[in-house]
Amino acid sequence: HPFLRRGLFFSHRDLNLILDAYEKGKPFYLYTGRGPSSEAMHFGHLIPFMFTKWLQEAFNVPLVIQMTDDEKFMWRDIPIEEAYRLTKENAKDIIALGFDVEKTFIFSDLDYVGHMYKNILRIQKCVTANQARGIFGFTDSDPCGKFAFPAVQAAPSFSNSFPHTFGDRSDIMCLIPCAIDQDPYFRMTRDVAPRLGYPKPALIHSKFFPALQGPNSKMNASDPNSAVFLTDTLKQIKTKINKYAFSGGQDTIEKHRQLGGNLEVDVAYHYLTFFLDDDERLQQIAADYSSGKMLSGEIKGELIALMQGMVSKHQEARKHVTEDVLQQFMTPRKLRTNF
Repeated sequence: HPFLRRGLFFSHRDLNLILDAYEKGKPFYLYTGRGPSSEAMHFGHLIPFMFTKWLQEAFNVPLVIQMTDDEKFMWRDIPIEEAYRLTKENAKDIIALGFDVEKTFIFSDLDYVGHMYKNILRIQKCVTANQARGIFGFTDSDPCGKFAFPAVQAAPSFSNSFPHTFGDRSDIMCLIPCAIDQDPYFRMTRDVAPRLGYPKPALIHSKFFPALQGPNSKMNASDPNSAVFLTDTLKQIKTKINKYAFSGGQDTIEKHRQLGGNLEVDVAYHYLTFFLDDDERLQQIAADYSSGKMLSGEIKGELIALMQGMVSKHQEARKHVTEDVLQQFMTPRKLRTNF
């Protein structure tokens, strides 16, 4: 996958153990998630899901996707009912990526937490308030619900949290593709697992996807100009990239032709490394832009065409995600497994 070849998924915990077990015919499942804090998802949100879909197809394994509407209620100024509505809207975007309904279960914590509650309690009993402070930076003025939540995100790492698919089996290994900022939750989970007699979940981490403002900026779902959203029109995409995408180009054309563009800081180039599948084309763009042969407007043009195509395809696919389709994905049921 391009994400692996280009080092965009760049670190892991125990991925080798999953691969060794898979070669010996032992089963595993995938687990990833989304915190539904905004109506529309942006391209940064897509990275773990695009990679997870590829893993699901490559290994033919079941997948569980946790929607942490409870977390967004606790951390953000979002009413419970609104967090639940956003879960369903975001789930439609995730389904539109083409996940297999026979092997994929998407669940809202508000709906499903009862099935996981035994494991949540077991995890909570193993983690002290002091440990939670140290890992997550909680303070005495935080709601006690924040201290309780990490166990809810940890519980899907254990297969017996999904009795419809795995029955009471607690020995099935779990692989979690996620952004690097989620690692503290799963370090805690990996510490707890042996004490509960469960296998430690394995992880594979992606780099942060930069905001349009530059490599060290972070996308903000509440700032429409920090990212390209899946609901943007073709015109909005063009305007955002041309106006806001931080350029590594020089001040003047003459200077640019002479010195070339800086690939390290150029956002259009960074985005192309994520989404342009063609390795040869990407190398050509890198060579032309860094030598000054290609101008900033031209590299942005490449990205605009690519992103407009991706968004159009996504919006078309999302139209076919009806309430019935959503209900199929979100109903607890036995997933098709190869074990």
